[in-house]
Amino acid sequence: MGLDIGIFLTYVGAILLIFIFGRIFVWPMKVVLKLALNSLIGGAAILLVNALGAQWDIFIPLNILNALIVGVLGLPGAVLLLILQ
Repeated sequence: MGLDIGIFLTYVGAILLIFIFGRIFVWPMKVVLKLALNSLIGGAAILLVNALGAQWDIFIPLNILNALIVGVLGLPGAVLLLILQ
């Protein structure tokens, strides 16, 4: 009624595979979530620039690409978009 060594090694191998695949898939998800969060922050920054720059006819269109640029590059990204406009 004992546990066969082959079954035990199969369980250990399956647990290790689950752990390895978990590690492989968690890292890209962290990168994607951080990129999405930065894009949301970039979109908020664009809205702030549009609200404050309305007096001087400064306007940055709010779209996914612009939000991504401002989210990844930060303030220099917003300045870049203003210069390119």
